[in-house]
Amino acid sequence: MEKLYFDHLQETLYHEQLENGLHVYILPKRGFSKTYVTFTTKYGSIDRTFIPRGKNEFVTVPDGIAHFLEHKMFDKEDGDVFQKFGVLGASANAFTSFTRTSYLFSTTENLYESTKVLLDFVQEPYFTKEKTDKEKGIIAQEITMYDDNPDWRSYFGTIQSMYQNYPINIDIAGTVDTIQEITAEHLYMCYETFYHPSNMAVFVIGAVDPEEMMTFIREDQKSKRFSEPLEIERKYPEEPMEVKAPKTVLEMDVQRPKFNFGMKCSNTAIEGDEMLRQDLAINVVLDILFGRTSDFYTKAYAENLIDETYSYDFTFEKGFGFAMVDSDTEHPEALEALIRSTLRAQKDEWSITEEDLHRSRKRRIGQFMRSLNSIEFIANQFTQYNFNQMNLFDVVPALEKMTLQDLQDAFATINDEAGHSVMTIVPGSKGK
Repeated sequence: MEKLYFDHLQETLYHEQLENGLHVYILPKRGFSKTYVTFTTKYGSIDRTFIPRGKNEFVTVPDGIAHFLEHKMFDKEDGDVFQKFGVLGASANAFTSFTRTSYLFSTTENLYESTKVLLDFVQEPYFTKEKTDKEKGIIAQEITMYDDNPDWRSYFGTIQSMYQNYPINIDIAGTVDTIQEITAEHLYMCYETFYHPSNMAVFVIGAVDPEEMMTFIREDQKSKRFSEPLEIERKYPEEPMEVKAPKTVLEMDVQRPKFNFGMKCSNTAIEGDEMLRQDLAINVVLDILFGRTSDFYTKAYAENLIDETYSYDFTFEKGFGFAMVDSDTEHPEALEALIRSTLRAQKDEWSITEEDLHRSRKRRIGQFMRSLNSIEFIANQFTQYNFNQMNLFDVVPALEKMTLQDLQDAFATINDEAGHSVMTIVPGSKGK
């Protein structure tokens, strides 16, 4: 078992790759009574075209299948898995993102019994035609619910406006029509391809003895039979820098217009330290240009262009990345003009200083250190970083080494006007 020391955080991470390829990470936390365990596969909604295990040709599966599979994993022949966790006093959940599917629980008791339930139910698929068909109605209701949510439509509509081909422009849950195409055979094919231990990771954090837990997981995996690890071949379409739609307007039942300004990232075929450096640098640039101490924020607030819903963020994984600035506003055109002028001014004459960088870096480090008090934050972030060949605990050293040149290089990747798209939801009843 490998031990990774992070002196600046006073943390020790334990890691081992088991014989079946599964990566196990354990982070004991002193003073915590709760333990949080995640079991995650590198498989999300964008993985729709791939070569199935045992086959030689690419196939494209119905949209929404990763999310559908997540739902069906909890439904077993002997009942609902949530009930098993409940009996043990554990709280379980799961989620599907663009790039991963994660199953998890938290508990203050019966840790090993709950871990056994987690490992077993994720590694014992059970799909039938009857149960698959029944699930379609349940997920269709979920899709309809999100379709009626203005905040979700604003967020995802911006993504759809930005991306022409890359499959993040497809809703994670699919559509009511695409999920009707899903069969039990599809589920088994995707499960056998993406749920092999070599494509997965277990992360344990909290009140845990690392030696005991590693031994427990190691023995559990030895008792199960798996096929040989194989590299998964996935195919993604080429994505131009130009957005699909520079401006989109949607009518919904809202009191005030919802505005979202999207910025596509041009440098996404990277991973590891380079990816971490660019990710952090873009976030720092956004802090400086659009944060609550910025000239932009002061002007936008004074002119009533934004309200308490105002936010900005950056999403980045290998293959795609985008920044967003959004707010409810009575003046979407004026807000758009101010965002564009802020970006153009920085492009025409770089004005971010060492003092700006120092101030934002201190704030980012402080926020990150406070986040480390949450085992839920660490657990949910660690695997995302890990699947992109990054280490969550390298964030502080990377911030400390950041330079103005890093900021300029990062800013250039999101400041191509051809990659900018505006989504506005206005009061009404239908889309345009």
